[in-house]
Amino acid sequence: MAQILKSVAAVLEPISPSPFAFLKDANPAEIQRRYAGFVHRFAKDAHLAALLIGAKGVIAEYGSLYEGFTAGTENYEDTVVPALDRFARRILAHAPANPGHLLPLASRGSACKRMNLFLRWMVRKDAVDPGGWDAISPAKLIVPLDVHMHRVSRELGLTTRKAANMRTAIEITRGFARLSPDDPVKYDFALTRPGIWGEKPEKM
Repeated sequence: MAQILKSVAAVLEPISPSPFAFLKDANPAEIQRRYAGFVHRFAKDAHLAALLIGAKGVIAEYGSLYEGFTAGTENYEDTVVPALDRFARRILAHAPANPGHLLPLASRGSACKRMNLFLRWMVRKDAVDPGGWDAISPAKLIVPLDVHMHRVSRELGLTTRKAANMRTAIEITRGFARLSPDDPVKYDFALTRPGIWGEKPEKM
């Protein structure tokens, strides 16, 4: 946890107090300079700079990341997965290099855990998630699937699938939707705690 907090600070401090204003005004060379030498696990400075430059391009084209995302949504789609893929491709179109695992594509099978977690934060609004992206229905969100949620979901009988990919994330979300069709992802925060701690939840 200490290393994660250290890396988060290393990302945010160079662009504080307003990441939006910084990305809007900074040129790509400045973004690359600010993050020279950054490393967190498999993410290196080139990956992070590529992601931020791609986000800068979406902001320049649409006005905000929110508008860039909602431009790719369709009312007939029952999940955010297609829109998530379009959003990632918009960022990639502006990125000078591949951001690597920081920006996976749902269409290639990735569970897109970080992006689905970001959407959970931005779409839902309660004591945990701040909300703000009001045009997106919580009913369309997909559970942010990592090894902890995958293990808990298998214990609960929500999936028997062994791969923690997008198909598995959708299957688990549909299981939650049987209990809460309007907000299936609301269980994510509570259930990841037992997964992280290695506890076994009771069967649903």
